[in-house]
Amino acid sequence: MTVTETTDTRTDTCAGPPQGDRRPDGQDKYTISEVAALTGLTAHTLRWYERIGLMPHIDRSHTGQRRYTNRDLDWLALVGKLRLTGMPVADMVRYAELVRAGDHTYAERFELLRATREDVLARIAELQGTLAVLDRKISFYSDAGRALASERA
Repeated sequence: MTVTETTDTRTDTCAGPPQGDRRPDGQDKYTISEVAALTGLTAHTLRWYERIGLMPHIDRSHTGQRRYTNRDLDWLALVGKLRLTGMPVADMVRYAELVRAGDHTYAERFELLRATREDVLARIAELQGTLAVLDRKISFYSDAGRALASERA
């Protein structure tokens, strides 16, 4: 079972619309180097994600090479978004475990994502305050530069 599979018929698409240059489902077997090129992650990071349980059960070819699917790429896109939120890796692994455990974990997943959303909103507010300070400083130096230019003219 891949990380995003559940027992429900509804599926969590995880990360939004599919990325370009994807193969059709059923023909969507990607090597680790292809996934690295598509995602910007290194092969080392992809193997580490699998080792820690963030990317469990990647199919293998008859020679033992990893074979990723579009669904795996969707999951990696979600993981990338979660990383951008500042979510700790341990929480991302916990989320992956909850997804694999099935639909009965919706409440726990909801709470984990809700708490992360609150953290993101707090960071956005902090960044908006920082942006306001920068805007004031830029305005000050712009005005000061014009005044200095007028004095020299």
